[in-house]
Amino acid sequence: MKTQQLTTEEDLRNLLGEQMYAEVVAYVRNGTGVSGPEAERQVIECLRYLYLVSRHRDQLAGLFLPVEQHIDEIWHYLILQTREYRALCEERLPGKVLIEHRSIGYEEYQQEPGRERTIEEALRWIPLYCQEFGPFEEDAVPHWTIVRFLHERMDLSLEDIAALRSARAA
Repeated sequence: MKTQQLTTEEDLRNLLGEQMYAEVVAYVRNGTGVSGPEAERQVIECLRYLYLVSRHRDQLAGLFLPVEQHIDEIWHYLILQTREYRALCEERLPGKVLIEHRSIGYEEYQQEPGRERTIEEALRWIPLYCQEFGPFEEDAVPHWTIVRFLHERMDLSLEDIAALRSARAA
């Protein structure tokens, strides 16, 4: 039985290249005052988001952004680096297509599809994330809105959250 190789943090850093990755991390550090490791974590989670949207367009296209505002701001920064962003999307991410951005507030989005659908769409990210990157780690939780909610408000362990993948696949 062949085990699927997960996409590593190194793989994600390589998508941007050493120079661009360092530039984005510096942008986060300078703009927010977070530590170097925290800035790197934020950039990695942004790249995970983009990777998932690219790889699973059929399942995720048009869904509400499931990450916190600071991750969205990193995405905005990447978009402004137009040449590099286009190359990232069209040449290095698995879907080979430009990932477009549309800003809409959570309250406004929740009114469009309704609450139940909003919850189902938010939960759709979890099994795909675990499939591509492995279970959520503690330092990734603060960056993913639904995971943070499940972990902090609903008191689900990270193991329970990862198990949602199995329940959904069944």
